[in-house]
Amino acid sequence: MKKYVWPVLILFLYASPSSGGYRETFQKEFLSQPWAGEERIEESVCVECHSMEIMRPDFRKVVDEWKKSLHYYSSVSCHSCHGGDPKDPALSMSHIRGFVGKPLKKEVPALCGKCHVGIMKNYLESGHGKALLSGKGPDCVTCHGSHNIQKANIDIINDKLCSRCHSYERAMIMKQALFITEKKMADIGEDIRKLRTSGVFTGDEEKSIFSIQSEFRTLFHTIDVAIVKERTDGFANKLGLVEKKIKETFEELGFRRNFSVFLMILFGALSLVLILLSRSGRD
Repeated sequence: MKKYVWPVLILFLYASPSSGGYRETFQKEFLSQPWAGEERIEESVCVECHSMEIMRPDFRKVVDEWKKSLHYYSSVSCHSCHGGDPKDPALSMSHIRGFVGKPLKKEVPALCGKCHVGIMKNYLESGHGKALLSGKGPDCVTCHGSHNIQKANIDIINDKLCSRCHSYERAMIMKQALFITEKKMADIGEDIRKLRTSGVFTGDEEKSIFSIQSEFRTLFHTIDVAIVKERTDGFANKLGLVEKKIKETFEELGFRRNFSVFLMILFGALSLVLILLSRSGRD
């Protein structure tokens, strides 16, 4: 009887979801990361200077806000937007090194557009962009802030912000057009978080949802409700594919858990039989 116990034990260990999840996570995630860990932004003379006690409070505030922002966690530093040399105090504000300082209001879209190319294009062609060029419209900072920039979401469309330039009713129509897609993206994001918490590698799904979010929010900057509604079905189809893959992963996790429970019960029963047989042999 004993010769059957070890094969069952080996089968149990290799079928265990925790064992499978560990190998998968190790291969796909741990081995793909540098040994030094997550890359952090090096301190620059810009940060050091603006953090000094002798600096004006509003200048010191800039560093505090930036360190709470999405830019900071995405390794976007001062010189990325404002230019200059972040390592040389003598050239930190040199125009030879590309220092632009604080841009004029009309220059803000071009500054942000160095990274957000598609958004800048749609914005400049929109009612917002045309109004800015006429001297009356909002720039990027108006809606997103300057240094404490957070990940965009549908709540940025609100009465307090939008009514500074026009009635909120106009903005609310756009928000309603965005709602279904934004809600679906948020739900999928929460499912991805749950899978990641369970130890599942979700890199592919995260890349997919990030790409869809970026494309959708780039489209939003047209400020054209008709275009948003026209392309909503296309985004729904893309999200549906990601959602299907996530659902299949949840089902696989459920199967692994159930199979593990079955193997544990089977192993317990076999152990009990083995104990009873050994006792009856002694009797």
